[in-house]
Amino acid sequence: MAKNVKKLTLASKLARQGAVISPKTITKRENGSVGDIEDLVGGAAPSTGPLYFSPIQTRKQRLLNGEAIRKTATKEEILTPSRVPQKKKRSFADNSKIVALASGWAETPSIKTEAPIKKDTKPRIKKEVEPRKQKKVEEQVKMIEPQQKNEIDPLVNQEVVSPQSMWYRQLENIRSMRSLNAAPVDTMGCHQCADTTADFKTQRFQKLVALMLSSQTKDQTTYEAMNRLKARTLTPDSLKDMLIGELETLLHPVSFYKNKAKYLKQTTQILIDKYDSDIPNNVKELIALPGVGPKMAHICMAVAWDKLTGIGVDVHVHRISNRLGWLPRPTKEPEQTRVALESWLPSTLWAEVNHLFVGFGQTVCTPLKPNCGQCLNKDICPSAKVGVTPTKKKDR
Repeated sequence: MAKNVKKLTLASKLARQGAVISPKTITKRENGSVGDIEDLVGGAAPSTGPLYFSPIQTRKQRLLNGEAIRKTATKEEILTPSRVPQKKKRSFADNSKIVALASGWAETPSIKTEAPIKKDTKPRIKKEVEPRKQKKVEEQVKMIEPQQKNEIDPLVNQEVVSPQSMWYRQLENIRSMRSLNAAPVDTMGCHQCADTTADFKTQRFQKLVALMLSSQTKDQTTYEAMNRLKARTLTPDSLKDMLIGELETLLHPVSFYKNKAKYLKQTTQILIDKYDSDIPNNVKELIALPGVGPKMAHICMAVAWDKLTGIGVDVHVHRISNRLGWLPRPTKEPEQTRVALESWLPSTLWAEVNHLFVGFGQTVCTPLKPNCGQCLNKDICPSAKVGVTPTKKKDR
């Protein structure tokens, strides 16, 4: 169709057919006598009387507003899709009926209805599922409870108030690591330096000498120095008669070997004069000896007299206790660490802590570059994320 051709409107169609009737007089019309102007399209005007058409709404507008279609004597016009009202949505039941009829099935009432099935199944599902969940939860709790109960040593007081809430787990991890890797203290510690063939008095004296040499010295160096001394028959009398120069030569390269040689000579003379060549059997008198400190005294009481008097805190125990957070506040001296540990740590663990921490400090938690990557406590140690590395001084 050309663009210049105008579409015929309804008014123009009626004007061509001459179907429009203009009333000469105004008459009163009855209710419901208003016709549809669309009925005149394609047909002649009736001669039975005047016709009235609504000046406000057409048939399309009435259909959109939900009014009923008026039936007239003339043939109704086929409605276009724009004039067709919206179809009502079919329910699921109506669709199932249509499918059944289309496939040729007979409409027979079903035996099982939907409503009773829903009412019966809901309670059954709850009764079957809920007990199973409760059983699984109860089984998991039963599996966890024994582990939590066995986590604490029966000899350890469970009401211990520790500065570190994870202290026992840390201790268990250190035990595991120590059992896998041997440390120098296991084979060359002070308790391994005595001559097992000698009498008990001589063994106690040799353990005290090894402790005095071990201060700030590696176990390997102490062990080799003790072997050189034992080759000269290490007893109080032999050490008393030895020249100071000769003793210094045997002790070298032990740290502070000259001072330690002097302390050994003085201590040996006291033991001969006061204790009949034996060592004191209490901490107070041991500390009174030249070159013997609290750490040596407590360890000596444990390894020589088999008596537990306190925790032997050396540089390893002092360092690791601070790193693990076992102290209420950081300490600077080993003696401060000992007092802080003994304030809360169960006494049944005092003898074990020294041996565990010394070996752990020699293999994993070393002074300068601790091997935090292979430590089992890396996730629960407050110092693991903090790089414990030596700080290098800048060159000026």
